[in-house]
Amino acid sequence: MDEKQRHDRGVTQRRKVLGNAHVDRTIAAKTDFNAEFQDVITRYAWGEIWTRPHFDERTRRILVIGTTLALDKWEEFRLHVRAALTEGGFTGDDIKEIILQQMIYCGVPAANHGFREAAAIVADLDKAR
Repeated sequence: MDEKQRHDRGVTQRRKVLGNAHVDRTIAAKTDFNAEFQDVITRYAWGEIWTRPHFDERTRRILVIGTTLALDKWEEFRLHVRAALTEGGFTGDDIKEIILQQMIYCGVPAANHGFREAAAIVADLDKAR
């Protein structure tokens, strides 16, 4: 597979996981300054890692949500929680279970913050319905 194919596969996977609206906003926000970064994450994070056959998409989503909680990467946590709920077929209970699992390994403060962030997303999505 050449780099263009990997990039195209990455865009397709990114849209599948995060939704068209998010990807369209990211593409629209691309600048000369961040274009290379966007290309690299599209080709490698999305076109290479997210498309590997070993783990299914659901497992990868769980890993990303748990990891972003563990690392206090709240912007990415919110992005992936919202995407899991809107694009990935996750329920609020699924997100709750991920946070509870992480609480044991990452601590109560991380879980407490994760619950606040996730609850706001769930409430926002409930209002939109």
